Amino acid sequence: MDVLPQQRNDRPGRIGALATLPVFFDLAGKPVLIAGGSEAAAWKAELLLACGAEAHLFCPTDELSDAARALLTDVIHHDCDWQDAYFGGFALAVADCEAEDASLFYDRAVAAGVPVNVIDKPDYCQFKFGSIVNRSPVVIGISTDGAAPILGQAIRRRIETLLPASLASWAGLAQKIRTQVSSLLPSSNQRRAFWERFVDRAFAATEPKEDEIADLTGDMSRISSGLAGNVGSVTLVGAGPGDAELLTLKAVRALQAADVILFDDLVSDDVLELARREAKRMLVGKRGGRTSCRQEDINDMMLSLAKAGKRVVRLKSGDPMIFGRAGEEIDFLERAGIAVSVIPGITAASAMAARLGVSLTHRDHAQSVRFVTGHSRDGNLPADMDWRSLADPKTTTVFYMGGRTAGEIRSKLIAAGMRPGMPVAVMSAIARSNERRWCGPLDDLETALKTIGVDEPVLIGVGSVFEKSLADAANIIEPSQPSARLAS
Repeated sequence: MDVLPQQRNDRPGRIGALATLPVFFDLAGKPVLIAGGSEAAAWKAELLLACGAEAHLFCPTDELSDAARALLTDVIHHDCDWQDAYFGGFALAVADCEAEDASLFYDRAVAAGVPVNVIDKPDYCQFKFGSIVNRSPVVIGISTDGAAPILGQAIRRRIETLLPASLASWAGLAQKIRTQVSSLLPSSNQRRAFWERFVDRAFAATEPKEDEIADLTGDMSRISSGLAGNVGSVTLVGAGPGDAELLTLKAVRALQAADVILFDDLVSDDVLELARREAKRMLVGKRGGRTSCRQEDINDMMLSLAKAGKRVVRLKSGDPMIFGRAGEEIDFLERAGIAVSVIPGITAASAMAARLGVSLTHRDHAQSVRFVTGHSRDGNLPADMDWRSLADPKTTTVFYMGGRTAGEIRSKLIAAGMRPGMPVAVMSAIARSNERRWCGPLDDLETALKTIGVDEPVLIGVGSVFEKSLADAANIIEPSQPSARLAS
């Protein structure tokens, strides 16, 4: 069996240097001091109130901003300057003040043993406020140590997209049942098995159902009695054309939850970098004209891993349901009683259209689009293709895996009535750094493939929708530059 293991499971090294120590204060019911009535001070007050703190706002009424006035029903307002405050009774002290007062505020807080933060004055801060992702009771804090706040906000937005909003409800549910889990499942292995199932449900991006506790209790009982078994699952995931940023959020979540990842030869390293560090990664490449892993061996690997209780991700280039042999794998696993799910990806034809700025169904040119395989099991063109239908000038046809049969595709289309001058676009390694493209007439297709090569996956688009591409750039562009039309 020609399988190349790609296990990147080296033991992690010691923790690297930290600019600051991330800690989480429990402020529920504790008094905090906020000095100043600015919008910045009001925002910090709102943040502290959200943590359940008892916020004491020190600021003369006539100096309060509109944002601070809006909080007067929630804070304890002291109509005086912060200098009148007794610092010793507070858990934290936060101020928005001018430079000449910052040192005085800082010294007062330090002398009282109160952690202090002067807004936008790093030299007078014992702690800092980072960007926050709020899925309370799950709370994620992000700090750039004040070096690049905008970067921290950008990181927050990225994380926000990865964590479903429903995660807050699931975390709350976990708090409710934790004691019950510990009581019913005394073994650490049993508890781990239960919480792994719980996490799978939590990241399904849906709110807990009303009967969820009953279902979870049933899981506990089955695990406790040994009836739950140790059967894992398989998820077929579309990796898209190669650009990691074109993955769906659901695909990223699957990669980060996987125990084992079986990936195709065409899956990029950038995509694999999004996987969980501890996941075992195994290359099961299948490439035309090269030594490849047999489909039967891949099926057996998925089955044995799932039976061993592993969460298996079968990572396929493009979309697994478009010329990805997903049907064969699904049938095989379902017959063996293994749970299978599918996460679609961006298929190569869609990426090709985006890179070229071409609508495959532009209503002035085409009323339909077809995805057609360029070779059969024996490597030749399928014998039963309807070439007269494929030669319809009002249809856009995209041939997958047609690099080695390009000459025959050209001849059969022309023989079926397609004009030799029909625009054709050929692209290889779509959306990757080594992408190549060619645009020209159908009659020159075979010559184009001899030049562009078949070492990388090739897509051939045929139809009048490619007229603009033909006018913009004849012949090969190598390497192509990232297109503004396809966000990277």
